[in-house]
Amino acid sequence: MEEGNDEPSAKKAKLNSDHSDDENGTIKPSAFNQKNRLCPYLDTINRNLLDFDFEKLCSVSLTRINVYACLVCGKYFQGRGTNTHAYTHSVAEAHHVFLNLHNLKFYCLPDNYQIIDSSLDDIKYLLNPTFNKTNIAHLDSELCKSSRTIDGQLYYPGIVGLNNIKNNDYCNVVLQALTHVRPLRNYFLREESYANIKRPPGDSIFNLVQRFGELMRKMWNPRNFKAHVSPHEMLQAVVLWSNKQFQITHQGDPIDFLSWFLHTTHRALRGNKDPNSSIINKSFLGQMKIYSRKIPSTDLDETQKSLLLATEDYQERSEETSFLYLTCDLPAPPLFIDEFRENIIPQVSLYQLLAKFNAVNEKEYKTYKDSVMKRFEITKLPAFIILYIKRFTKNTFFLEKNPTIVNFPIRNVDFGDILTEENRKNHKNTKYNLIANIVHDGEPSKGTYRVHVLQKSTGQWYEMQDLHVTNILPQMITLTEAYIQIYEQQNDDDKIRK
Repeated sequence: MEEGNDEPSAKKAKLNSDHSDDENGTIKPSAFNQKNRLCPYLDTINRNLLDFDFEKLCSVSLTRINVYACLVCGKYFQGRGTNTHAYTHSVAEAHHVFLNLHNLKFYCLPDNYQIIDSSLDDIKYLLNPTFNKTNIAHLDSELCKSSRTIDGQLYYPGIVGLNNIKNNDYCNVVLQALTHVRPLRNYFLREESYANIKRPPGDSIFNLVQRFGELMRKMWNPRNFKAHVSPHEMLQAVVLWSNKQFQITHQGDPIDFLSWFLHTTHRALRGNKDPNSSIINKSFLGQMKIYSRKIPSTDLDETQKSLLLATEDYQERSEETSFLYLTCDLPAPPLFIDEFRENIIPQVSLYQLLAKFNAVNEKEYKTYKDSVMKRFEITKLPAFIILYIKRFTKNTFFLEKNPTIVNFPIRNVDFGDILTEENRKNHKNTKYNLIANIVHDGEPSKGTYRVHVLQKSTGQWYEMQDLHVTNILPQMITLTEAYIQIYEQQNDDDKIRK
């Protein structure tokens, strides 16, 4: 009798609990709720095998629609209903916990009920890291602490290795350097920054912007499970939208990739010639005047030369243009060995290279038809200056590398020295600090690339070459064969810190 009396009361309690849940508008997970039950299989999740860096497609059918990640083995499968690949996998392998990669909901298969558990929030954050303005403001301050991976390894957000899939180290160094450009980083860490940009119908190149934003958020994620990230999806977008100009299977030139990436991203963000039309222009766009004059051929005699120089074609012309990076030409290395029968590696000062842009020095540029003398006058310095030190020269037979070492200071590089008095008055601050330095090692055609970046919260420099991340003394950076450098304009905080 007692058992019989208890049964209806239990049913009443169940009905009342269901009714109260409906009134509140929330469904609490419980043993009675068929749609949202507490899952007994959560301890089978293997976080060491989880990797959301790869393309979100089913490992069996290769479809991108309705894909779930198995949280036990890390593989991707399609569907949740009976006869789907995820369902079959759950029955065959006894792997029960799955995550929908689109809506970030957890499910238990084959029972097919949703799991609601706060202990899974770290997996959700790994798949889709999010940043608010407070998080971003702390990234360069002393409040930015080191993080710990699942295997106990310490790392700083932003100082993580990038996987070299085959020969994509030339892309990796550029991506790692750009992720430490503060305004660019702050813009892409918040998806809202570029989510509402008006795009024409069928504009799929915007996919490159989304992939770069995802990579940026993963690299700065303070809760990563591993101290490295794979740029797989980002590089797939690069290969696709560059029409296979840049590939992960062939070594390329970082300056070509950097130039293409900045212009393409600017275009995808609906930018135009206006300096404030995109975050790319706001960060890197500078202005210069180019003065050019044709010079007569050396085969002509003095009379013919003087007649030609009097014509309009041979008068000096000037044009205003913009730039995203400055090309610095290295002096030619010595051809012969010295008295000690050794080839001494030549050295040159950075200021000597920058003298090209002081509006006084002229340089001859030859074409198949005529020769032109050009001089360059920088009229507006950008917030971030990218210097490209031209090390490679291609002739008819092979590619040659100039091994000249460039001596450059890490801090307080004064670009005001190359400005004219008039242009200098228009600049409040002309001092810059180095934040990234890309280096080429080895043979011209088959060498490797590495990058040095500054971790601002600690002031420590790090050397990154694919997955290898080590700290390095600033004095060692100046001894390398620098190829591309990024300088940041000093602000008041830098002066106080100094």
